[in-house]
Amino acid sequence: MPTLIEPDVHLHRAWLEAHAEWGPGQHEDGFGIATTDDVDTPAGFATWVARLARQAAPSPGRHGCTYRWIVENGQVLDGIALRRGDDDYVRWAGNIGYGIRPSARRRGLAAWALARTLDEARALGLDRVLVVCAVDNAASAKTIERCGGAFEGIQEARVGPLRRYWFDC
Repeated sequence: MPTLIEPDVHLHRAWLEAHAEWGPGQHEDGFGIATTDDVDTPAGFATWVARLARQAAPSPGRHGCTYRWIVENGQVLDGIALRRGDDDYVRWAGNIGYGIRPSARRRGLAAWALARTLDEARALGLDRVLVVCAVDNAASAKTIERCGGAFEGIQEARVGPLRRYWFDC
């Protein structure tokens, strides 16, 4: 049975396996990885995980972001992020972003993680959250719709056109 956990330095090897399966690029939205993050070395990975933990607590002038990983049998299967606030990034990327490693897809993990993250959004007092996906990502659109997302429309973004969905919390 999968669990949803905070990022953990002890899962470095398992996370690297998931990352390698994705291949090069920044397409693991729920992991909060930046091009400047060194995730390959243990020290760099620990620094990155510490940054993710710091982002969970909002500070003056900055909204928080909570990261969770889906882990099952020691494997990192997914990352999901709950972004709080209304800055430019949230307006185009959404309050919730996630990614499922290719070998773990078609098991309902994204819907499972999205439902739990929506519960967390409600517990934090968010009234409404935005979730987006690429227009050609039919699996993600289906997941969002199955979880109750209301389709707003398609909007051009810096990464291409995105389908936009709203959830009332």
